[in-house]
Amino acid sequence: MAKNVKVGLVQMSCTADKEQNLSKAIEKVKEAAAKGAQIVCLQELFTSLYFCDEENYDNFSLAEAIPGPSTDALSKIAGELNVVIIASLFEKRTQGIYHNTTAVLDADGSYLGKYRKMHIPDDPGFYEKFYFTPGDLGYKVFKTKFATIGVLICWDQWYPEAARITSLMGAEILFYPTAIGWAHTQDLPTNTEQYNAWQTIQRSHAVANGVHVVSVNRVGSEAGIRFWGGSFVANPFGSVLYQASHEDEEVKVMEIDLGKTDSYRTHWPFMRDRRIDSYQQITKRYIDEE
Repeated sequence: MAKNVKVGLVQMSCTADKEQNLSKAIEKVKEAAAKGAQIVCLQELFTSLYFCDEENYDNFSLAEAIPGPSTDALSKIAGELNVVIIASLFEKRTQGIYHNTTAVLDADGSYLGKYRKMHIPDDPGFYEKFYFTPGDLGYKVFKTKFATIGVLICWDQWYPEAARITSLMGAEILFYPTAIGWAHTQDLPTNTEQYNAWQTIQRSHAVANGVHVVSVNRVGSEAGIRFWGGSFVANPFGSVLYQASHEDEEVKVMEIDLGKTDSYRTHWPFMRDRRIDSYQQITKRYIDEE
């Protein structure tokens, strides 16, 4: 049985003005809703520039409580437009404890909860360990009006374990708010290879779990990074149904059929054939001792 859901992807550039970014995101949510979107995903940390390119204590002032001012504004819009909003924000949990967190707001404007990013990178230009405490809520699914969704965040997208667990919890779609790009110093072949790897690993999550994957990235140059955009939707065979440009802001709405998951999982029964009795070693950091 078909179960069609229209998902909206908001790929945009940001400025140093937090209120301006929030207002811009709200306008783009309205644009997606006008195009028929039922679930709208915003990119990672959309209310600011990607501040993790440096270790700067002043950037902690960008954080806010969740629920808080941004979720309050977005909840109002979600209720007015009858859309689900996936909003990635910099969370101040308490004094000295901060998280990279995504809030989910249901179509009636209610706050369904949040997911805190589990995998925290620390690389040149991506100094996230300076800012973010690793998530402690575990993997999450959210039963929205239109679908049961799983939300993971950026660096989480490289880990098949995160996608698998979230899918096993009943996620019908995996959403990945993202902020990733190329260093200005890299050459074109390296840039191309890195983007392809990023997309391929997420397409593999779609195949392995029999679910659609929606990944939403930012665009524009900030400090030494050119964010590569390239937001996309993949079906459970890993086919790319839509891919955004690498340069432009885009608001795209895609209709996907969640009813196809049963067909994919029946014809390629990876879930049936999992040998859960043999996976105990996966909890080790490295298997160098028996």
